[in-house]
Amino acid sequence: MTRKNQTIIPDLYADPFGERTPTLRARLQLLGARFQFESNSRQLLQLVESAYRGLPRHRLSDVGPRLRVRLQLMSGGPQRSRLEPPPLNMISGGGFLGGATHGSNFVLLSPPERSALIGISPQMLRFPYHTRYELIEFAVFTLAQRVQGLVSLHAACVGRGGRGLLMMGPSGAGKSTVALQCLLQGLDFLSEDAVFVAPDSLLATGIANFLHVPANSLRWIERDNAAAIRHSPVIRRRSGVKKFELDLRRGGYRLAASPLQIGAVVFLSPKSAAPSPIS
Repeated sequence: MTRKNQTIIPDLYADPFGERTPTLRARLQLLGARFQFESNSRQLLQLVESAYRGLPRHRLSDVGPRLRVRLQLMSGGPQRSRLEPPPLNMISGGGFLGGATHGSNFVLLSPPERSALIGISPQMLRFPYHTRYELIEFAVFTLAQRVQGLVSLHAACVGRGGRGLLMMGPSGAGKSTVALQCLLQGLDFLSEDAVFVAPDSLLATGIANFLHVPANSLRWIERDNAAAIRHSPVIRRRSGVKKFELDLRRGGYRLAASPLQIGAVVFLSPKSAAPSPIS
């Protein structure tokens, strides 16, 4: 029906939360779990694919849990008025219903429901590394860890023959630099700074997509390898540190085909051992 040339939509057909919006999907096996990513944005789904497609399909059990992650590209909205706050938009995804203002960025997780909802603004999407690292990776890592009861460690991990070596230490201790040396020597690579361990079996999994290499680490490797790394994109972290982002799915590097059983731990320190022992 119409009123003064305006169409009135009955409440029966209204979709205030956008639950019937067409959805794009991608399914990936990550961290022992079966993820289904959903989005209203092809660009966001491409960001997921570029981060996680082509990785080894790790399994920590016979049947991995199904996890659902919805990535919602938020409306940029009209220019904000100085006289009132931005309006609230209703949103949905991953089993959640909610509201958020124009241009919001957020992550909602429900381990009992095995789902997550990520809101990403057009402004945030201008920074694909931060979108991936601070929002998408946070949701993927936390959901997989909580649902499967894994222990998360700030560590790098390499291995051989199904056995893994953990390298632990604070940021700047050299985990990525040592991991790069191990990678170039033909060891299997599991992760550069986030490892997830099943406490009963000591099986470790991780995401072996990228290695972030500081420029000063290249002096320790052969010229040809250093030249190849210098062709990689450069990312800038919020601390201001810049690193080469080496995609390990290219170049013939050895990625751990299955979870590694932890056999040893090495602790790294940014402090020099000379002229006196580290206390």
